[in-house]
Amino acid sequence: MSISQSLQNALSGLNANARAAEIVSANLANVMTEGYGPRQLELSSMNVGGHGAGVRIDGVVRLVDRGLLADRRISDADHQRNGMLHDAFVRMEDALGGIDDAHSIGSRVGQVEQALIFAASDPSSDQRLRQVVSGFDSLATTLNTASDSVQQMREEADASIASQVDTLNRTLRNVEALNGDISRALNSGYDATALFDQRQRLVDEISGIVPLRQMDRSNGQIALMTTTGFQLVDGTSAEIEFTPTAVITPDMTYGSGALSGLTIDGVPFPSGEAAGPFEGGTLGAAFELRDQELVGVQDHLDAVARNLIERFQDPAVDPSLGATDAGLLTDRGAQFDVLDTVGLAGRISINPNIDPNQGGLLSRLRDGVQAATVGPVGDTSMLNGWLSALQESRSLHTGGMTGSAASHGSAVHTSIGAMRINQESDVAVSSARWGALKNAELANGVDTDYEMQRLLVIEESYAANAKVIQTINSLMQTLMEI
Repeated sequence: MSISQSLQNALSGLNANARAAEIVSANLANVMTEGYGPRQLELSSMNVGGHGAGVRIDGVVRLVDRGLLADRRISDADHQRNGMLHDAFVRMEDALGGIDDAHSIGSRVGQVEQALIFAASDPSSDQRLRQVVSGFDSLATTLNTASDSVQQMREEADASIASQVDTLNRTLRNVEALNGDISRALNSGYDATALFDQRQRLVDEISGIVPLRQMDRSNGQIALMTTTGFQLVDGTSAEIEFTPTAVITPDMTYGSGALSGLTIDGVPFPSGEAAGPFEGGTLGAAFELRDQELVGVQDHLDAVARNLIERFQDPAVDPSLGATDAGLLTDRGAQFDVLDTVGLAGRISINPNIDPNQGGLLSRLRDGVQAATVGPVGDTSMLNGWLSALQESRSLHTGGMTGSAASHGSAVHTSIGAMRINQESDVAVSSARWGALKNAELANGVDTDYEMQRLLVIEESYAANAKVIQTINSLMQTLMEI
């Protein structure tokens, strides 16, 4: 081996060690960077004419456990979906109050019962009769507020869908662009690992919105597909479309055509479902809230409101009522129509005939809502009849258990509380699984101890190659002195 070849070997060694030191420093600098894949330098020996010709840098490898990454992304979608549903149930429970809260539906019914008992003890007292009117009005207002809260949350879910679709489309386009950048970098012989990191962060962002799978394509590109088989990116990115609705009322549903579902280039999904193949993740959770969970809560509130109105729209309870007259509780002042139950909780109100603030007479609480004349001030029969109507055991028109008005009101809160508790259990399970996968992924990240050990080896190797160059320099000097 010639002196010049020895020099070439040493110089290639210095170059390889310098590149290795650069990679170690990058790994250490990014030890806390989300989505960063540790780098490793790949080397091989060069051979020219049967003689060693130094070391060749084959490239930089980005170390990622693809199976673990795929499982963690699926867990991301499930964890974020459960968290979104749980937060919604907590909000709804706070809005409606607990069973024992003074502003809960069951408590409002109990307050009306107490006011009726108090008034029956002195039916001539306008003050006590006013308390009855106030109690019924507060009960109706509580149902109105609960209904408004449900629809507000449906509107927020609809707005969340629109926002997530915008994020999804933007991120998919960015993944498509990075696919092209990575291919061009690899074809030009450049290091594309930083682009891989950036793309991984984008895919991680998508995985919280919709569960997906990643498949490798040629030249460093990837394809993305939902777990239900819908193609998101494969060469070009899909364009998801959604039309938000600013104001949502109880009668508006996806099935009726009043609310938008997801489409691709204006074409609905063949399944006819609003979310199509995007179930799971926060996008699917928003559709669940808008079209299922919150609709179910509204249906329950409407059933309770109907049950209350029907208790007082019965001529057997109030003989003053005619065939078309509204009872003590009304559908916005009118008689309730059994064919128009949807949204009733938002429309229930007291009959103006008993409300002095609306031109009504308090005496009609004693004499009947439609009474034309004032009866005996000491008559308690109607007040006791109102009380019996509230306490009578009836079932909702939707079926289920029979019970008093108070028990049906309390059942609304019990139902939402059960939904929240069940979701807490799901959150705990998905959180534990996500945490385990995330910790395993972090364990495969940058190991500072290992990187420091590599740095020591690099330092020694660099010094050795430098020593070779120094020796060659001495040899050359000796030759020059001859």
